[in-house]
Amino acid sequence: MTIRVTPTISIDESEIQERFIRASGPGGQNVNKVATAVQLRFNVAASPSLARDVRERLVKLAGRRMTEKGILLIEARRFRTQEKNRQDAVDRLTRLIQRAAEKPKPRRKTRPTMASKKRRLNTKHRRGETKRMRRPISPGGD
Repeated sequence: MTIRVTPTISIDESEIQERFIRASGPGGQNVNKVATAVQLRFNVAASPSLARDVRERLVKLAGRRMTEKGILLIEARRFRTQEKNRQDAVDRLTRLIQRAAEKPKPRRKTRPTMASKKRRLNTKHRRGETKRMRRPISPGGD
């Protein structure tokens, strides 16, 4: 089965490894017995589903969740059931990949207008004048 991320990107479920671990937090007696938290692993470096530019942006977005070997780790422990946590982890992975798939808008260089330059210099001049007026008057003059 495949997970549809964007119209152009879909990930095969065989690329994702899931491990169920015991979760801390709510759950009563269940919390000590049942492994409901999900640890999802996705090998970004070896994934054939991702383009190179998407992969690079995903590595930057993932931050500390990425291992040195290029594996993305997502832990989901919000819910009390394995299935809900599993779905939450997959949803978080897809949202992260969707954000990485968006091409950043290129920055267009702009220059300050002449009026803004004049306002800036005028403000600097007024501030300097204020400071000059605060100085003690020296006997010899400036």
